[in-house]
Amino acid sequence: MPDTHTLALHAARMRGRIIQLSNKGRIPHLASALSCTDILAAAYWGGALEITPDNAALPSRDRFILSKGHAATALYAALAEKGILEEAAYWQTGEYGAALAEQPAPDCAAGVEWATGSLGHGLAAGIGMALASRIQGNPFRVMVLVSDGECNEGSTWEAALFAPAHRLTNLAVVIDSNKWQATGRTADILALHPIREKFEAFGWHAVELDGHDLPALLDAMGEYDRADGKPTAIIANTVKGRGVSFMEDDNNWHYRTPTPDEVELALQELGLEPG
Repeated sequence: MPDTHTLALHAARMRGRIIQLSNKGRIPHLASALSCTDILAAAYWGGALEITPDNAALPSRDRFILSKGHAATALYAALAEKGILEEAAYWQTGEYGAALAEQPAPDCAAGVEWATGSLGHGLAAGIGMALASRIQGNPFRVMVLVSDGECNEGSTWEAALFAPAHRLTNLAVVIDSNKWQATGRTADILALHPIREKFEAFGWHAVELDGHDLPALLDAMGEYDRADGKPTAIIANTVKGRGVSFMEDDNNWHYRTPTPDEVELALQELGLEPG
């Protein structure tokens, strides 16, 4: 198993990037990006996906799709931390004429596989890629990160029916279940319609875990290529704004951007130096 201390360090540095970029570019959806950072660290450095600067543009690359496109700064931070995205491009995010927008655009950079500003479509796109892998005889893996709010979209469940029917074991979906959906809680909905049970009923191998527990994430992400033919669904219970005490579970940080003083406080909590 990869060194979880190293993964935690990558996650902390990604959070620092996200917070500083939010301040620099006045880019919102900060808390949504912070809730899924540990998931991205496990995906990019944990061994489940092989995505590197050398293969990020090759047809044989593994694919990671961020369906919750409003958290794009988390994806960009992972790509920059991994060395796939140039530093200058990362820090120019959201600027006029820059390659990277607040939500992913088509073909904006290597490692950004899909335009996902409109919620509820990422899983279907990932399923198409996973099926294409089989048809083309080009073995690669696909991981899709969706929000718990996207599980209210009918398109998510149409896709969820398709994947087990075609035994797409090269596909995994991770649900970033931070219990918020825009201006309201998802907790009451989840109590009535538990996501893990629904995915199991639809024919998936489904596990539920703490989305900030890196060893648990690594174990679950190793479930590709199952002998029973089932794709894998990981329900990751997370905290919106994770990593910064004054941002955690505070939905104001869905829209707010931090002041310079708040950036400094956040970096101190993360054990990072400004810069």
